[in-house]
Amino acid sequence: MLARFVRKSASTSQQQQQRRRRLARPCFCAVLQPSKSDPQIAPPSPPSSSSPCRTPYVIGVAGGTASGKTSVCKAIMERLVADGDVDEQRVAMFSQDSFYRNLTAQEREHGVRDFNFDHPEAFDLVDMSTQLAGLRDGAEGRVPSYDYVTSSRRPETESRVLRGSALDVVLVDGILLFTDYDGGRLRSCFDLKVFVDVEADTRLARRIRRDVEERGRDVQNVLQQYELTVKPSFDTFVSPTKKHADLIVPRGAENVAAIDMMVEHVKSRCKSSTTV
Repeated sequence: MLARFVRKSASTSQQQQQRRRRLARPCFCAVLQPSKSDPQIAPPSPPSSSSPCRTPYVIGVAGGTASGKTSVCKAIMERLVADGDVDEQRVAMFSQDSFYRNLTAQEREHGVRDFNFDHPEAFDLVDMSTQLAGLRDGAEGRVPSYDYVTSSRRPETESRVLRGSALDVVLVDGILLFTDYDGGRLRSCFDLKVFVDVEADTRLARRIRRDVEERGRDVQNVLQQYELTVKPSFDTFVSPTKKHADLIVPRGAENVAAIDMMVEHVKSRCKSSTTV
């Protein structure tokens, strides 16, 4: 009887030891990381101790012409500043239009109004991605000043100079921010990619009103340009980039729920970066 008890106790002790060894074994968990070969994903920038948000959070707002991209950027900026989460001096906003390239003499002779300003080749995408990458790293970035009368950039002394280490948020709007034309290099510069999705009729009405009232153009000329270059370019180059967006915003700045969500997202990212 005693022998059976001893054997049973020894067996129980061995089982407990085996169970403890199993529990002590390390558990290996897979951590998903972005592929270094994917041009759509940019590695995180190193933190900068001089910025409350460490490095600026760069938001790209794309969409068709007159879709309300600038209004969305302004709405986000105004909310961030009004809520007291970001100082107005630490938010920068600019447009992809500043990075139009200089037209050649031949292109000017052919006629500026016939030039397709909605084509990817109308922009200096390399320069834009270089300046944005510098800002993300806390370095200096230059935003050119474009002269629409001469269809060329003004002297570099008139460029806007920004320093990434002095910024918390950078807002950029443009029709071709997420283009595939440069292999995705430009869109990899954005931490958040937003596409403003507005109906074509609404965009056309806004463009006519804007170009007639603000740029002194006649309705016939605006419609002709829309039919020849603006609409075909939207269908071919702009609309397909919607698939790269993290967030698609119908109705633009009128979509208060979307604006609220983006603002809260930016706040959380800035707050989390200060605790790193």
